[in-house]
Amino acid sequence: MIETFFGLGTLNSPQGYFAALIIGFCFGFILERAGFGSSRRLAGIFYLRDMAVLKVMFTALVTAMLGLSTSLSLGWIRPEQLYFMPTVYGAHLIGGLLFGIGFVLSGWCPGTGAVGLASGRLDALIFLLGAVAGSVFFNELFAAVKPLYNWGQAGVSFAYEVLGISRMAFGFLLTALAVGCFWGSEYVEATRNRGGTYFRSPFLKAFSLGLLIFSAGLLLLPSSQQFPAGSGLPETGRPSYPKHSDQQLLQAIEGAADHIEPIELADRILRREPQLLVVDVRTPGEFAQFHIRGSINATLSELVEVLQPYRNAGTIVLYSNGMTHPAQARDALYRMGYQNVYILTDGLKGFIETCLKPVSLRSEPVPQEFAARIAAWRNYFVTRATTAPAPERMVESVKVPGQLPGLVDTAWLQSNLGETGLKIIDVRSQPEYNTAHIPGSLFLATDSLRGVIDGIPSRILPEKMLAWHMEQMGITPSDLVVLIAGDAIRDATLAGVALERLGHSNYAVLDGGFGKWLVEKRPVDNALPINLSKSHYPPPTGQRPDSFTVTAPQVLKLMQQPGTVILDVRPKDYFTGEKSDEARAGHIPGAVNRPYTEDVLTTDGYTRLRPLTELATEYAALIPSKDTTIVVHCRTGHQASQTFFLLRHLLGYRNVSYYDAGWTEWAARLELPVSNGS
Repeated sequence: MIETFFGLGTLNSPQGYFAALIIGFCFGFILERAGFGSSRRLAGIFYLRDMAVLKVMFTALVTAMLGLSTSLSLGWIRPEQLYFMPTVYGAHLIGGLLFGIGFVLSGWCPGTGAVGLASGRLDALIFLLGAVAGSVFFNELFAAVKPLYNWGQAGVSFAYEVLGISRMAFGFLLTALAVGCFWGSEYVEATRNRGGTYFRSPFLKAFSLGLLIFSAGLLLLPSSQQFPAGSGLPETGRPSYPKHSDQQLLQAIEGAADHIEPIELADRILRREPQLLVVDVRTPGEFAQFHIRGSINATLSELVEVLQPYRNAGTIVLYSNGMTHPAQARDALYRMGYQNVYILTDGLKGFIETCLKPVSLRSEPVPQEFAARIAAWRNYFVTRATTAPAPERMVESVKVPGQLPGLVDTAWLQSNLGETGLKIIDVRSQPEYNTAHIPGSLFLATDSLRGVIDGIPSRILPEKMLAWHMEQMGITPSDLVVLIAGDAIRDATLAGVALERLGHSNYAVLDGGFGKWLVEKRPVDNALPINLSKSHYPPPTGQRPDSFTVTAPQVLKLMQQPGTVILDVRPKDYFTGEKSDEARAGHIPGAVNRPYTEDVLTTDGYTRLRPLTELATEYAALIPSKDTTIVVHCRTGHQASQTFFLLRHLLGYRNVSYYDAGWTEWAARLELPVSNGS
């Protein structure tokens, strides 16, 4: 079996770079030997004087097509190991015209221009300088041409699907067309330029016959790797994946390609490795009691739906208390075409025994180096666990009742003031904080967590900037952060969303906020912290800062899927379009309106969330199940953060996304649909 750099996800590795470098040199050498180092010869095709371009291009096309088809049919390579470019008719049409005009005028394209420059051609240098200038010009006009990026988007479209024939038949037809072009090119050169060296020659006859026989032979090969129609995914360019046999499964198991050891998993999680998904397949009750930090919960019946977006992208690790259920699930997924699913050796029990068991409780002496690793693992998975193995979770020396992120009450907070690992962040206005605040608390302006991202104002900042904020306040990834709001609970939940972008799940919102703290006559002061030391807060690595924010194209796609709930939490008159302070009035088509204000109440002198039992009943009437796909938004994400926190962390909805650009972006993008009325 041939593995590709793309299939292994190692295109950006040193090995991938080296392979690309070697291929590039070889490609350039072949082009130069074919005469592509001369613009005169390249331009000769437009005057029917020199057909080298046509012959070389068809040779490369047919060679690649026949080799790839043979490899796929014989099972030497799998479709998921290949990248398939999506078809965008508008962009391809305009880009092709511009490329053709540039080729006619200059006699060069970027690749051949580089070859010409290596051959010492001055006109190639001028062309490449012009290409650089054109790139700069394109960048300046990008806003005007950006709509072309999606004009005529058709996903991954295969020519044989359009023609309604098999892949093998299409290969034969394209080969026959290439042979005809070879003969035509030689004829043109023979009659117009006294060229055509191979016209009617024994070599051309044998070469043509060999190509036709080889391509016809493909019709006899198995076509189990045939891609079904409509298989393309526009956002990834990947086709559907073939199912795999029990024999392949047994070979994978024999080669130890089905499991991952606890130590390896612990280290990869600790490194915050991107594209690593750890899935707990136990019951929700067991998951709530204790689970590996960073894992998600999905029962066996939910696995296929939950894992579909991660199919053959990254690494998926399944675990339970033991290995039986994960192994059965892994085998079933493998037969469905999943090549990236592993099970945790010895399950959760083995993980705890190998990585989390204290050194003092082990029966054998532990080397000092390994003891240090155990301490690091325990600090991350036990001290900072998402939920604890006991009813109360330990965060440093602070015992946290319940689950985090979540709510904590005033009595608990007062009893833990001054504890190591506890950071109290006050998100009220600065005058309010300066007047009186909880002893030891720090002030944070929530607006400092947002900025202009991709031209859209008031979006959550990138993780690097958020990590810098944490460092200035002396917060470390292991700290428990308690957020203190005034009357606006959404200020605290907005700060919570910023923490979640950093992967910081150890945070809580004070129930009732500072108002309840004052009503209960708990201690306050107005002193500013002194001798505050900066900390080190490494930002998470990977392409995505989090897994819960969504973009406008993702919302547009989700709203077209049956069962998705788009939850608009703005006031009703803004939802219906009676009022507006954005580019357009109204709401996203199909969205449901539930103003964020309906979830709070003011009583006894302070504002707090309404009883969760009441809220659970009301949201159950809006949202079919706890597994429903939900997108929460408002105008700029501020109000929506409160609903996001409530649904995801207090009411237990498992598939909640947060559209922070919200109505500000949606209203301004005229290509996005808008509805008015209730």
